[in-house]
Amino acid sequence: MAKEGKKMGLAIKVLLGLLVGAVVGIIVHYLPAGSLRDAVLIDGIFQFVGQVFLRSIMMCVVPLVFVSLVNGAASMGDIKKLGRVGGKTLGFYLATTAVAIVIGLVMAFIISPGIGLDMGAIDQVEYAAKEATPIAQVLYEMVPRNPIQALAEGNMLQIIVFAILTGIALTVIGDKGKKVLGLFEELNELVMQLVAMVMKLAPIGVFALVARTFGQLGIDVIIPLGKSVFAVYVALALHLIFVYGGLLRVLGGMSIFKYVKKLYPAMLIAFSTASSAAALPANMDITVNKIGASKDIAAFSLPLGNTINMDGTAIYQGVAAVFIAQAYGIDVTLNMALMIVLSATLASIGTAGVSGAGAIMLSMVLTTVGLPIEGVGLIFGIDRIYDMGRTAMNITGDSVCTTIISRQEGEFNEEIWNTDFAKETV
Repeated sequence: MAKEGKKMGLAIKVLLGLLVGAVVGIIVHYLPAGSLRDAVLIDGIFQFVGQVFLRSIMMCVVPLVFVSLVNGAASMGDIKKLGRVGGKTLGFYLATTAVAIVIGLVMAFIISPGIGLDMGAIDQVEYAAKEATPIAQVLYEMVPRNPIQALAEGNMLQIIVFAILTGIALTVIGDKGKKVLGLFEELNELVMQLVAMVMKLAPIGVFALVARTFGQLGIDVIIPLGKSVFAVYVALALHLIFVYGGLLRVLGGMSIFKYVKKLYPAMLIAFSTASSAAALPANMDITVNKIGASKDIAAFSLPLGNTINMDGTAIYQGVAAVFIAQAYGIDVTLNMALMIVLSATLASIGTAGVSGAGAIMLSMVLTTVGLPIEGVGLIFGIDRIYDMGRTAMNITGDSVCTTIISRQEGEFNEEIWNTDFAKETV
């Protein structure tokens, strides 16, 4: 045992909360029906603790999205400098994210993880299908008439647009905006600390949410949850091999398997920590010094990708949204699917590169498309399992983008790419 005595990490605590909650919930489910089981435990203690945690997550959503996006947009630097490289980077990130969500949605529809899990009946809530809003109206209503009202009401699409424009404006005004930008950077630290504080409640919150779910459903919930995890990881594998692999082959003449062999240390850091921010230094080092991408382009695209490129998170959000809709017996219409693609693409831009932030952003997608946010509780119980895979995918996308743009700009080091670093330690 280590001298300092290994502290149990948050991920282990959350998994323990999940396991203990599942066991306790199953036991409670098979207790005789009555006030102790239903009123005191399921709708009393479990409901109270779970809702406090759920509302704490919701408390973080608006400040997390707004502050993170302002900083992300402002980090682009001089607007003129963006030029060709900036346009290619943003285009790559947004396009691959949209494709990732579509892959996630398709896999979710094929596997149908939520079918047979009747959450709507359990919670005794009826969710009538809303009248479809025309896409054109959705697009122009993304521009807020009153940004303060958008922030107060939690209108996420409007908040995202306002935040991006604010960040760009701070970049354009240059030195005059440095004090404001500094304030936003400090606010970002504050919001991250707030998220960290809320995440400390995660083991207890997960225990209560999962215990209540299993208390109501019994053991029947295990198969649908397993199917949702399977759908996410299959979609991640497809995205890695066919989307990233195809782009590398067509635009760079490179093998995805050789690429992953070089990048895997950074991918393992991302997988084990579930934090793309924690993996950024290793990703930067390997992408430049082991793969051969341009140092200057990497200095721009990798930090930016840490903020706005979340393909793995987007896949997770697509699968989770369909899973929750199916669990509540809600038909996912074509219009709703398009809204999921749009909102999840924009949500992925606002997802901070820290563990657990993807689950917080899922609540935004659910709210935007009119799905019950209570479904987050069930998904969040096993969020760490999703989080590890989606984070590794996120940082891989950042690196692939940097490499492809370096090739197109004639700044790729072929000698480094052809060097075998397998015997070296990273």
